[in-house]
Amino acid sequence: MENNVRDVIIIGSGPAGYTAGIYAARANMNPLILTGMEPGGQLTTTTDVENFPGYPEAVTGPELMADLQKQAERFGTEIKYEYVTEVTFGEKEGDVHTVKSNNGTYQARSIIISTGATAKYLGLDDETKYAGSGVSACATCDGFFYRGKDVAVVGGGDTAAEEATYLSKLCNKVYLLVRKEEMRASKAMQDRVANTHNLEVLYNHELIGLEGNNVVEKAKIINNVTNEEKELIVDGVFIAIGHKPNTELFQGKLDMDETGYLITQDRSYKTNVAGVFAAGDVQDSVYRQAITAAGSGCAAALDAERYVAEFFEA
Repeated sequence: MENNVRDVIIIGSGPAGYTAGIYAARANMNPLILTGMEPGGQLTTTTDVENFPGYPEAVTGPELMADLQKQAERFGTEIKYEYVTEVTFGEKEGDVHTVKSNNGTYQARSIIISTGATAKYLGLDDETKYAGSGVSACATCDGFFYRGKDVAVVGGGDTAAEEATYLSKLCNKVYLLVRKEEMRASKAMQDRVANTHNLEVLYNHELIGLEGNNVVEKAKIINNVTNEEKELIVDGVFIAIGHKPNTELFQGKLDMDETGYLITQDRSYKTNVAGVFAAGDVQDSVYRQAITAAGSGCAAALDAERYVAEFFEA
């Protein structure tokens, strides 16, 4: 067996990637994590994480990711800050896979994909026009710049509720634009929204445009029931309508659903290609939590370990 072929390469970091690294390293699989362009994933842009087991006093997203990375490295996981440019999958069980990054070429008997997902936008021209000048998809990244000001958040799920309540601690007034007559967010998050005094929910409202002299000064919205249009005087708009899985690299190579999430087989994290597994938000469009991502990273590593043992260890 070639000495330069690893048992597993993990593409992407975050809770899924680092947890996969922990389990793979403890199984002596000599794992390599290629972090991608956002080491640590989405949680590096999150402030307090209160629902990850083991942190009773909460922990910031960056601290949690740093802890997971240290734990993976402690057991021997090699981490390289590189992004993958091309993957060539083996055609059958027992074939070696090839991964090319911006800085090298690697081979592995198995691959775990944990590339996560990226925030979606509405597709308005004004989002591009005012990008970085009043339009953001990350409240924890940019909320500081709107301290004491009025802002709007677009969305009706947990992400939007979390962004809105976070901003309410910094801003004078927060409008939450929900295009339906009710929110999709969990009951706990809806209760948090309802109990935030400076947060106003506008149901059946959509953002249709932005105005301002180089920076956002007004949000143009429409009531999609009455077709009444009006303007909100705001300094910023945060788009929180979901995420798009980062699977462009695997188009035409791995099975995906209609929105691009990788499809894994029942009761496993196997993809349709032998020796290739997927974990975290890249294959989870339902739960999308740090703890479920970590759990899937664990399971994917166990699946990879069993695969390598079956087809490469005579």
